[in-house]
Amino acid sequence: MQREIQVICGNVSIPNLSGFLKTIGSIASENEVIIQGLNADLIAGDRHLHFAVGKALRAIAAGRNIAKDPGIEIMRYASGERQIERSFSIGLHKGENNAVFVLLGKMDNLLLALSALKELISEKPCSELLAYSNSKRQGILSVFGITDAEIEASGEEHIPELVIERVALADFVK
Repeated sequence: MQREIQVICGNVSIPNLSGFLKTIGSIASENEVIIQGLNADLIAGDRHLHFAVGKALRAIAAGRNIAKDPGIEIMRYASGERQIERSFSIGLHKGENNAVFVLLGKMDNLLLALSALKELISEKPCSELLAYSNSKRQGILSVFGITDAEIEASGEEHIPELVIERVALADFVK
């Protein structure tokens, strides 16, 4: 099945996470698309996001996916985790979020879903919200388990590449 991919970024205030996820789920099912929200503060640049989405879609196409839900498979790769439960660390949370939403589906349906999503978020350029910055450093090091020794060996400027390496190894790491 040929699917288009759209990405939208922005700030969203989530007073009730399960209620917000239900709303996103309703938008997705009404428009026959898949929508996966991620915490943009834990994405180490657009290469990280695109690499993870590509890996997830290739795993699904090859029948190697672990999660039945393509959105969860995207989250699993984006987090560099093999275990689904542990991948939720990169998801949205209660309170203020810098968010990135990945949408999969037919273009006409995606446009309708994007329009509905724009009602819920304060849209910001993805280039701004996804870019790796020092303010993201601690959260990213923590979620991806990047050590001081790795940073010392490769250099501070290579933290985004270390994250992509974790995504690449998500199939193999226990």
